[in-house]
Amino acid sequence: MEATRLREPIELSGVGVHSGAGVSLVVRPGEDGIVFRRTDTGGTVRADWRNVTATRLQTVVEADGTSVKTIEHLMSALAALGVRDAIVEIDGAEVPIMDGSAAPFMDALAPAIEPAPPREAVRVMRPVAVRSKDAFAAFLPFEGRRFDVCIDFPDAIIGVQRLTFDLTAEGFARDIAPARTFGRLKDVDMLHRKGYAKGASLENAVAVDGARVANPEGLRFPDEFVRHKLLDAVGDTALAGRPIIGLYRSHKGGHRLNYQLLRALFAAPENAKIVA
Repeated sequence: MEATRLREPIELSGVGVHSGAGVSLVVRPGEDGIVFRRTDTGGTVRADWRNVTATRLQTVVEADGTSVKTIEHLMSALAALGVRDAIVEIDGAEVPIMDGSAAPFMDALAPAIEPAPPREAVRVMRPVAVRSKDAFAAFLPFEGRRFDVCIDFPDAIIGVQRLTFDLTAEGFARDIAPARTFGRLKDVDMLHRKGYAKGASLENAVAVDGARVANPEGLRFPDEFVRHKLLDAVGDTALAGRPIIGLYRSHKGGHRLNYQLLRALFAAPENAKIVA
């Protein structure tokens, strides 16, 4: 995948899916990775796996008292487009959910990018895996950037779904970015009590109700659920700071396992090497 850079700022606004608060952001050209700048507090935090502090229903990064939540959809769009450096100015604590997918970010960012000089990447040199009961996530040596994701939910409308995808900007924009986040309709009250999903609606999430979805327009893909899990994996693994050359594979994975996998990858120098 070719490296790109922003040539001009892009502006977006919406609500936080968990906070329910209105928020605006401006993605500006940068020079040193993806950095979030809180315009409401003045603090900054780098989008880096070492700064991940929470993975429950979202990925949160925090440093020196400054945190930004639900960064995974924006990160997936930046990663798919090859943008390695950007300053994300945000006036709240949570990236807006938009329509629940990465498509609004892709649509806004794509016209504002241009080619950039080649950059370093991380090459997976030996298999690395993390597990939690019957769930796992792994990196395997592979000449390319492939994602192989399998999910298994008891809900009849979801069930077992698996998708293998070779990451390109065009393919991501077409086949992955439009896939929306999802949740169970019966869990809404419980999530609200725990401080989550206060901004969730049928406008920004797929509501699962047993063998059907409550959204009147239905699904965007028959397997939209696994596509969204793959979208999340692209965004979470982008916290490596460099593109990862290798095969990502997961079964019943999620934000927590993705974070643990990055920790495992960089735990030993034999696992990966930096390549030009």
